[in-house]
Amino acid sequence: MKVIRLLGIRETPLSVDEVLAAVGDHTAGGTTLFVGTVRDHDHGRPVSLLSYSAHPTAEDAMRRVAEKVAADHSLTALAVVHRVGDLRLGDIAVIVAVAAPHRGEAFEASRRLIDDVKSEVPIWKHQVFADGSAEWVGSCD
Repeated sequence: MKVIRLLGIRETPLSVDEVLAAVGDHTAGGTTLFVGTVRDHDHGRPVSLLSYSAHPTAEDAMRRVAEKVAADHSLTALAVVHRVGDLRLGDIAVIVAVAAPHRGEAFEASRRLIDDVKSEVPIWKHQVFADGSAEWVGSCD
């Protein structure tokens, strides 16, 4: 059975329903879902504009991360999608879902998956603050 059911980097809006459907499985006793959204502040400063960019190898790196998480945990299914381009406040930037026979394994693998995507996949966030200053951040938040 294929554990990695959905994986991608997209310029179009992400769908929670699509991701949940991808990991749906009758053998799973627990399914976790993490949805990362664009917030109106960072480090106590108001954010007015946000954009994500990805290196051409980002999807390959995302696949390696997903394969490692799948190999290290007893999972039924997993999915991870990340958005690139200009996003507005409240837009979904990243979705991670994991299904496993038991809830503990699903929670553990889901946390590891989002943390590893943030630290290992070359996706950068450019945020512009209300005062006009800007910064680049190393991966998804």
